[in-house]
Amino acid sequence: MKNPAQLAFNAVLLIAVAVLYFLHFNQRPAAASVAAATPTETVAADTVAAPAAAPAAAEETATPAVAAAPVAAAPTTTAGAGAIVYVESGKMLDGYQGMKDARRAFEVKAKGWERQNQSLVNGFRTAVEQYQKTAASLTPEQRAAAEQKLQAQQQQGAVEQQKIQAQAQEAEAKLTQTVLESVNKKVEAYGKSHGYKMILIAAPSGTIAYGEKGLDITTPVLTYLNSEYRKK
Repeated sequence: MKNPAQLAFNAVLLIAVAVLYFLHFNQRPAAASVAAATPTETVAADTVAAPAAAPAAAEETATPAVAAAPVAAAPTTTAGAGAIVYVESGKMLDGYQGMKDARRAFEVKAKGWERQNQSLVNGFRTAVEQYQKTAASLTPEQRAAAEQKLQAQQQQGAVEQQKIQAQAQEAEAKLTQTVLESVNKKVEAYGKSHGYKMILIAAPSGTIAYGEKGLDITTPVLTYLNSEYRKK
């Protein structure tokens, strides 16, 4: 049978878990990968054009060799019909009003779950404090029964906390999936209307190592997404 000190220690653990859950609920969902809007063709990785070779130095018999001239930087291209372009997923999703609204809705729900969790913590802590006040006046049988009741309450609280966490994770995943499905459809429509051959996703994980700035269409796509979202 657990003694009062052990039960008090378990109460502290329960409170610590509650804080961790609260921090988890208030974290923003990380920027998820968005499926590229593509026609039937696929390409492997980004193709980086090799810079033109520097002109060879002229050879002179009576003078030292002339150093090779530096290679001029390739001009920035402008994406046109048939181009393979890309968008930055993090920048696009952070700026998309639909994602902002979804995150706010999730935060409202998270506060409700945090209140439920806090209620569990407070109830158990109150029960432990009440036991500690009366333990000295109880018979051994009464103390054993009270401790058993507290242990059962602690276990039930842990079960309820797991349910709250699972509910939060499910809601977050569903919310994110709904937003991404909407974004994917809109990006696909944008790509088709502009005649792009493919739209790639530049994510923080490094799926695109390099891309010319002229092929980055994040800003116009984001403008299009927000315009379409406001039509709802």
